[in-house]
Amino acid sequence: MKRIIILAMLAALILTDNVQAKSKKQPSEKDMAGYVMVYHKDADHGLHMAYSWDGYTWTAFNDDKPIMVGDTIAMQKGIRDPYIFRAPDGAFCVAMTDLHVFGKRDGVRTTEWERDGKKYDWGNNRGLVLLRSHDLIHWQRTNLDLSSLTCPTGEVDAEGNPLPWSEMGCAWAPEMITTEDGRIMMHFTTRFQRGRNHIRYVYMSDDFTHMTSNPQVLFTGPKDTEGHITKHVIDSDITLIDGIYHLFCTEHGHPRHAVSHSLTGPYTLVPFDDGVPQVHEAPMLWKLIGQQKWILMQDRYSMEPHNFYFCETTDLQNFTPIGYFDEPNCPLKRTNFSEQKHGAVVQVMKKELKRLIKYWQK
Repeated sequence: MKRIIILAMLAALILTDNVQAKSKKQPSEKDMAGYVMVYHKDADHGLHMAYSWDGYTWTAFNDDKPIMVGDTIAMQKGIRDPYIFRAPDGAFCVAMTDLHVFGKRDGVRTTEWERDGKKYDWGNNRGLVLLRSHDLIHWQRTNLDLSSLTCPTGEVDAEGNPLPWSEMGCAWAPEMITTEDGRIMMHFTTRFQRGRNHIRYVYMSDDFTHMTSNPQVLFTGPKDTEGHITKHVIDSDITLIDGIYHLFCTEHGHPRHAVSHSLTGPYTLVPFDDGVPQVHEAPMLWKLIGQQKWILMQDRYSMEPHNFYFCETTDLQNFTPIGYFDEPNCPLKRTNFSEQKHGAVVQVMKKELKRLIKYWQK
């Protein structure tokens, strides 16, 4: 009898835990008190993380050493382009490109690229690295190999023959957004063989471990009269503001801004000027807590040392340049890191950030 009671109590506890896990909700902006940024560095191809209480002064965790090293989590022994996002259930999701662009230099492979560069072009890779956590400390990991998909791609080679997913040239810069019906949509850059880069999207499982739909084309560069894409488009970022989806991306090094009333498009380009002639990539828009103000952060990849460039906007139409990290007139400052690349920011609650700071202080 005692054994039956104990088993019943254990079953009740498990049921309660499951109900609580399912009932967790995404907190609102009024619950937020600070920010966490993720980025990578060419020097180590690992995942880095920094924090800020006000959105302007940033400090790296772990003294700017990786919080997670790429050679333990990625098939190519290196990660790039990390993006952080809070899922509908309140968990944090991070998605990254599984790619080491200096693999030969660093001794993780004997060739410049994983596959033939003449056939698959620069930086070719096959998949993404996915992470999920409720505390930003303990993570579950999934390695997503897109080249193993068997669904049609809609891509053809120079002779017009259909190309399978095994012929993909890249899967870069994944980012996520919550759909109106509470699903996770992930969008990322793709290329087939040496074709043009463009953006595709896919829906993900609630636990962020697998795709629940086939990838579909979301956004491309301009097309000629025969329907061929004429320019590369990479690094998409999508934000919903007042019923309008704002898509930022990079077209041959230059920022583009497109809008739509539907998450899956079609998107229409609108005039956009970030105030500088230099080329940038990896645009990411994030909101300042409690303010009608957003910061657009971009990666100045042509700059030595690498740095981020920032604009502010209150209406998503006019963007005011505020400069690079640590410039004399720029309000954004770094206290202990440099040469960061391809960053992304998420709002966090006070207890979440205090717990994270305490953990890394140990």
